[in-house]
Amino acid sequence: MAEVETVRRDGNNPKFVTGSLLRHILTMTAAGALGLMAVFVGDLANIYFLSRIGDDTIIAAVGYASSILFFSTSIGIGLSIAATSLIAPALGARRRARARRLTANAHVLAFVFSAMASLALWFAIDPLLRLLGASGRTLDLASFYLEVLLPTLPFLSLGMTSSAVLRSVGDARRAMNVTLSGAVINTILDVVFIVHYGMGIEGAVLSTVLARLVMMAVGLWGVVRVHDLMGRSKLATLKQDVSPYWRIAMPAVLTNIAPAVGNAYITHAIAPHGDAAVAAWAIIGRIIPVAFGAIYALSGVVGPILGQNFGARSATRMRDAYTLSLLTMAAFTGVAWLMLALLADPLATLFHAGPDVRQLIVFFCRWLSPLFVFLGATFVTNAVFNTLGRPHFSTALNWGRATLGTVPFVIWGGKLYGAEGVLAGNMVGGVAFGLIAIFAGYRLIARLGKTLRL
Repeated sequence: MAEVETVRRDGNNPKFVTGSLLRHILTMTAAGALGLMAVFVGDLANIYFLSRIGDDTIIAAVGYASSILFFSTSIGIGLSIAATSLIAPALGARRRARARRLTANAHVLAFVFSAMASLALWFAIDPLLRLLGASGRTLDLASFYLEVLLPTLPFLSLGMTSSAVLRSVGDARRAMNVTLSGAVINTILDVVFIVHYGMGIEGAVLSTVLARLVMMAVGLWGVVRVHDLMGRSKLATLKQDVSPYWRIAMPAVLTNIAPAVGNAYITHAIAPHGDAAVAAWAIIGRIIPVAFGAIYALSGVVGPILGQNFGARSATRMRDAYTLSLLTMAAFTGVAWLMLALLADPLATLFHAGPDVRQLIVFFCRWLSPLFVFLGATFVTNAVFNTLGRPHFSTALNWGRATLGTVPFVIWGGKLYGAEGVLAGNMVGGVAFGLIAIFAGYRLIARLGKTLRL
C-alpha cells in the first residue's frame, strides 16, 4: 500500500514536461513494446499451434475472421485514443479532479459504444465473410470464431482504455502489464487447450476470451486501486463529457477502421489465389505486429508526451518529441527488417509452411518489410493529430491510405504478379501517405506552437 500512496501523490506532477524527451520516449516505448509484443506473440501462438494441425483451411479461416476482428479491435483502440487525448492534457495542466472524472466517463462510454459495435458486427458475420471470399468449411470455422469473440469486445475496450489512462499518467510498467498479462494467459491456455486437449480452433477461441477478461481486470486495478484515477461517473457529467469524448472518439475510430478496411480488401484480393495464399497472409499478419511491435507501442507513447507538454504550453518540447519519435521509429524499422531478412526461412519452417505459403512469407520478410517505415510515420503522426485536437486529419490520412494508397496498387500488383503483387502493392502504396503525414505533422505543431507563445 505504501507504493500505491506514493504513486497517487506523484500523480499531481506531470511526468513528461521536464527531463530528457528521448529517455521518456524510449522508456515508455520499451515498456509498451514488451506488453504489445506479448499480445501479438499470443496471437502468433494461436496461429503457430493451429498450424501444427497441418490444415490450411483452419489457418485461412482464422485469416478471414481476423480481418473482421481487426475492425472490432480498431474500434477499441479508437475509443482508448479519445481517453488519452482528454486525460493527458488534464494531467499536464495539473487538473487531477477533471482527470478523474474524465477517466470514469471514458470507461463508461467505451463500454457502451463498443457493445453497440460488437452487436452490429455480430449480426453481419455471414455476409462480411462471404464478401471477403470465405466459403464452405472455411466459412463455417470463421463464423464460429467470430460468433464467440465479437461479444467480448466491450471487455477488450475497457482494458485498452485503462491502459491508455495508465500511459497518460506516465505509468509505463502498469500499462504494459495490462497487455502482458493477457498475452501470458493466452499463450499458456493455447498450450493447454490446443496442444494438450486437442481442441483446435475452439481452444484458440476460449483462450482469447479468458485473456481479454484478464486484461480488463489488470487495467482496472491499476487505474482504480493504484492511481485512484477513477472518479464516480454521474449522469450530469456523463452528458457533459460525451460530446468532447465523441468528437475525438468518432474520427479516431474511423481512423483506426481505415487500416482494417484496407486489410479486408487485401484479404479479398488475395482470396482468389487459394487457401494457401490466405493462410500465408494470415501468418504475415501475425508476424508484422511482433516484428514492428515497438512502432505500435511508440505511436501510443507520442500522445501522452505531446498531450502533457501541450497542456504545459511547451511548444519546443512538442516539436522535439515528434522529431525524436520519427527518428526512433526509423531505427526500429531498420532493426526489424534486418531480423526478418535473416529469419525469413526459419519463420516459414516454424509455421510448417508449404511451398506456396513459404514463398510469400519469405518475399514479405526480405523485400517488403522495410517499407513499413512509411506506415510507421503515419502511426506516429496520427497520435499527433489526435492529441492536438485534429482527429479529422488522421481520419482523412488513413482513409486515403486505405483507398487510394491500397486499392489501385493491389489491383495492379495482383494482375501482374499474383499473390506477391497483392502484398507488394499494399506496401508500395503507403509511401506517399507516409511522406504527407510527416509534412502535415510538423505543420500542425508549428501552427499550434505560435498560439502557445502568445
